[in-house]
Amino acid sequence: MQRKPKRRTRERIVEVSHRLFNEFGEPNVTTSTIADEMNISPGNLYYHFRNKEEIVGELFAAFEREMDALLATPAERRVSVEDVWLFLHLVFELIWKYRFIYRDINDLLTRSRVIETHFQRILTDSMRIAATLARGMRDAGELAASDGEIAALSQNMVLVATYWLSFEVVRAPRKAIDSAAMSRGAYHAISMVAPYLVGDARVLFERLASQYLES
Repeated sequence: MQRKPKRRTRERIVEVSHRLFNEFGEPNVTTSTIADEMNISPGNLYYHFRNKEEIVGELFAAFEREMDALLATPAERRVSVEDVWLFLHLVFELIWKYRFIYRDINDLLTRSRVIETHFQRILTDSMRIAATLARGMRDAGELAASDGEIAALSQNMVLVATYWLSFEVVRAPRKAIDSAAMSRGAYHAISMVAPYLVGDARVLFERLASQYLES
């Protein structure tokens, strides 16, 4: 049997940093912490990354690529409440994967102009896609909302998605956050759509909601 090639040190640094940032919060992790966790010298780490900001930048770039793929313009087809539900769950799964970014976003924005401008674009694209999905449901006769209501709805859904993790932390600061918190966030985000649903879409939402509440 062929041995699997060892992962390069640079890749391991990014992987370990990602795990530590998610577990302890990016501000609480130093390059020395990362080097100790990997059992390598700080000099070895600095050979690949001059400082922690470069590691953060590489992780943010990976997050941005995944988010951009998720926010790609939906195909022109009938949109249902199930599509919105799935989309939100995928968004919250990605937020959970890179949760250190959302938990520490205000700190990261003050330290990096690149993260600041790129995250602003992600928010803009998120609101655009949310509005596109809402208009698709309206065109399909499943949602009754004006353009102004859709604009407010899309902004509020993105607001909940962006700061849900912070809300969970503040609500129970001494309790470990698990992935179930992200499912709750997705539920609360899509609940904003509920008052505008009509006909079968409303019935479908109630069924989906009951399944979530029973899980």
